[in-house]
Amino acid sequence: MIRLIDYIDILLVTYLLYKTYKVLRGTVAMRVFLGILFFVIAWLVVNFVFQMQLLGGIMNQIVNVGAIALIVLFQDEIRQTLSRIGTGRDKVSSFINRLFSANPSQLVDAEVMQIIIACKNMAKRRVGALIVFEKTKDLKNIEVTGDIINAEINARLIENIFFKNSPLHDGAMIISKNKITAAGCILPVSHNFDLPKEIGLRHRAAVGLSEKTDAMVIIVSEETGRISYAQNGELKTNITPEDLESILTNKLEDYYDNSK
Repeated sequence: MIRLIDYIDILLVTYLLYKTYKVLRGTVAMRVFLGILFFVIAWLVVNFVFQMQLLGGIMNQIVNVGAIALIVLFQDEIRQTLSRIGTGRDKVSSFINRLFSANPSQLVDAEVMQIIIACKNMAKRRVGALIVFEKTKDLKNIEVTGDIINAEINARLIENIFFKNSPLHDGAMIISKNKITAAGCILPVSHNFDLPKEIGLRHRAAVGLSEKTDAMVIIVSEETGRISYAQNGELKTNITPEDLESILTNKLEDYYDNSK
């Protein structure tokens, strides 16, 4: 007979798995998480359904050692999750702020236009740029490598930051929600040998971050003036401003929907 506590137990495990999925979604660690999940399901079937003692005993030992392996494998994700809990991101406060602030879709339109204007102007003048859009995975560990800005999104500000004589122009700009949070940040470089050999360090850095997080990165080439973007470890090159507007609008609207 299934007790009430069993239903609560199942709901809690489901909730924890869902939250873990949200933290790891879009990252390289997601594949590891799915592999571990399948192993745990197999372990439960072997031990509690078929009650196979020999195979179950071997899997039990793997599970015991696996707890330490999980901490090693997911140390960055665990640290960022605990940091997020420690800083107390109050969802009630966030809901109240959205309730009394402008419509999110209006904010999206205004932000996209400022970013499009900046990218078009920088592409014409062949000014290199690297703009990162934080999504569900926290980028605090990337922000600390640069200078904290915490400014409204503005085309002139973006262009000034990436101006060739600016001390921050070589690094990446981080945009979180409707704020420019940091600039001059250092991104991890991708070692993917399948990437085109002619691309530069900016493009490899953009792909490198997109391999480790679910962030989207816009690149303006200093050599060609072409606009590209990287997401989920893939690089799309030579996109038009119109395509970029569509991509950014969909991305930012999804971000606001997910943050509710």
